[in-house]
Amino acid sequence: MFGFNYYTPTKVVFGKNTEEKVADLIKEFGGKKVLIHYGGGSVVRSGLLPRVKGFLDKAGISYLELGGAVPNPHLGLVREGIELCKKEGIDFLLAVGGGSAIDSAKAIGYGVANEGDVWDFYDYKRKVTGCLPIGVILTIAATGSEMSDSSVITKEEGLIKRGYSSDFGRPRFAIMNPELTMTLPDYQTACGCTDIMMHTMERYFTNGGNMEITDSMAEALLRTVKENAKILAKDPKNYDARAEVMWAGSLAHNGLTGCGNDGGDWMTHKLEHELGGLYDVAHGAGLAAIWGSWARYVHKDCLPRFKKFAINVMGVSASGSDEEIALKGIEAMEDFYREIKMPTNLRELGVKACDEDLKLMAHKCYVGAGGPKGSAKLLNEEDMLEIFKMSR
Repeated sequence: MFGFNYYTPTKVVFGKNTEEKVADLIKEFGGKKVLIHYGGGSVVRSGLLPRVKGFLDKAGISYLELGGAVPNPHLGLVREGIELCKKEGIDFLLAVGGGSAIDSAKAIGYGVANEGDVWDFYDYKRKVTGCLPIGVILTIAATGSEMSDSSVITKEEGLIKRGYSSDFGRPRFAIMNPELTMTLPDYQTACGCTDIMMHTMERYFTNGGNMEITDSMAEALLRTVKENAKILAKDPKNYDARAEVMWAGSLAHNGLTGCGNDGGDWMTHKLEHELGGLYDVAHGAGLAAIWGSWARYVHKDCLPRFKKFAINVMGVSASGSDEEIALKGIEAMEDFYREIKMPTNLRELGVKACDEDLKLMAHKCYVGAGGPKGSAKLLNEEDMLEIFKMSR
């Protein structure tokens, strides 16, 4: 096992009606003038946004609004938010929604607290030295951004999707009411469950260190999300299943399931970022479409982990060679994706990629990764291209 630092400063307020505590939490963390940042119309149509504004009005907290955060959130809106915050003297950001609104809020917070162009951080040219404080009311269980240090933004010019991680961007509080996720479309729920599992799988498939206790927690989380995703496919109003998935989403990406290893592989995410940047696909669906090809390409170089995953997570019989067991585990995972109506290749994702697009994505992935990357198997640009070809 490797040594590690584990830092999770976010205060979690979990359960029914917890959004009613938002004003007290903002005051607790020093907020006086708030930018409420959200995505499309769902928080308006559901009545959540008017209720949140009512809580702030009653508490005497002034606020402005900035909607429009979209899946694969755009740099243009981030820059608009930065200028608005600076002009109006905003001292606290409240993200109401899912990962897109939260990631966008983090980028706005970086841009307000640091001089220069905010894209420099996502382009790995500089590191942040601070962030405007952020609070979250979570409405989608998926990205884990409500407790994580990461944010992913898409630059419209060149369709470049990049992630940046900093402890400065961790939200001060996260309000999690599973009831707020019950109105999600089935497809979005399935995408969320896929993303949650992938955050732990990225940390699990590694050749660099492991701890038995961390592995056990990771495997339990994966089994829990897998089973509850099946429940929600049939019973989307099931509160207990919603609660299990929502809490798993936070635990999957706050660092817990990677303690003791090298930080994980993350190449499925990096490959999907190029899909999302070029084709604007749903993140979870893109992950599902690319994972099987990645797994088959790298499994021989990380065979003990794939065998363990097959047996302990997917319930594959321990009989047969290690490679046979590993491949059965990959097949079982793809069967699960199909069961919850997630794609297992680019064709099922609705992406018809020509050879030139695949080459472009592989090159952008290699550049964005900063060279060869991967822990299960170190991937060069030609490896990335081969995985994209396999996924068609």
